[in-house]
Amino acid sequence: MKDLKKGQTPKVNLNPDKSSRPSQFNVALQKPSKIKENLDKYIVGQDEAKKAISVSVYNHYKRIIYQSYQSSVEIDKSNILMIGPTGTGKTLIAKTLARFLSVPFAIADATTLTEAGYVGEDVENILVRLLHVSNYNIDAAEKGIIYIDEIDKVGRKSANASITRDVSGEGVQQALLKILEGTIANIPPKGGRKHPEQSLLPINTSNILFICGGSFSGLEDIILRRLGKGEFGFSSKKGKVQKNNLKTIFNHVRQEDLISYGLIPELVGRLPILSPLNDLVIEDMMQILTEPKNSLIKQYQRLLLLEGVVLEFTKGALKAIAKLAMRKEVGARALRSVMEEKLMGVMYELPDKKDVVGVTIEEAFILDNRKPVYRKDKNLKTA
Repeated sequence: MKDLKKGQTPKVNLNPDKSSRPSQFNVALQKPSKIKENLDKYIVGQDEAKKAISVSVYNHYKRIIYQSYQSSVEIDKSNILMIGPTGTGKTLIAKTLARFLSVPFAIADATTLTEAGYVGEDVENILVRLLHVSNYNIDAAEKGIIYIDEIDKVGRKSANASITRDVSGEGVQQALLKILEGTIANIPPKGGRKHPEQSLLPINTSNILFICGGSFSGLEDIILRRLGKGEFGFSSKKGKVQKNNLKTIFNHVRQEDLISYGLIPELVGRLPILSPLNDLVIEDMMQILTEPKNSLIKQYQRLLLLEGVVLEFTKGALKAIAKLAMRKEVGARALRSVMEEKLMGVMYELPDKKDVVGVTIEEAFILDNRKPVYRKDKNLKTA
């Protein structure tokens, strides 16, 4: 087998058989360190998760490249399961990955999926979305990334078999098995239900990377029971869980816990990479507000700069915003709603204040609804 040189990151043709496809799709193989470096620009914290995902993505596309070399060893695909509370960055990680790698990316919500033949969305329609994003370039779609959100919502509600068919739970899990592992799916180009007279497009899912995500509410209890730490105060000192350690409880997750939660063993087996994301703390929220490349503070500063106004926040104001967002218990998503609520009045008034060139948001404005500090230019007149 012809080996690639150490440190080489070539732009490789991922489908070397030129006769099979008229439109080739190329992608650059990025090192794990470069992938994580890019993730760091947009996602705060979650270092272990970002490292694990960077290595998995690197190995995935390296595996595709090495398929063009003759070898007796066939490398299996490793799909990823991200586990963590809502608002910790699962969807953002998947989006950022696809954008950095310049590969087609599609998002599906597992709660809308049903088995084929039932009211709802067929599992194969996920592939239709990826095809649309790829501008109907099948070769590109077959090297893309699909993110399936809310995968925990299709878990079996109980171990007992139901008399009625579970078309949106275990049935969906069964339907996902083939496309996750790798199959040739015949899909209608425009989506919807299949019918006999319709022309179908074959898509090979063997090289599509599937990233699944879910909050898995209640999984903590299953993990704690397995560890023998179910109740505080009733365990030995050695095994006692501190309350702060519950923030990182998903770091102890095993595949057996996911099966106990309600995922079928076959589906768990097709998601071999488990990547836990930890709960956010106030310090994380403050970093999310200010540090990422497209942070909320930078977005609002840009918005007001279009009015000719410089927007500034004191450290106390940022901490107050983070605290209010934490109370909503929906992770980083709450930051935007808090910002919109608090800055609504300022953004309403500013277009009429032609003499204002700057505004400073202080802690008292966030917590006590005090007026913001306006900086005016005496040479300008108010409308």
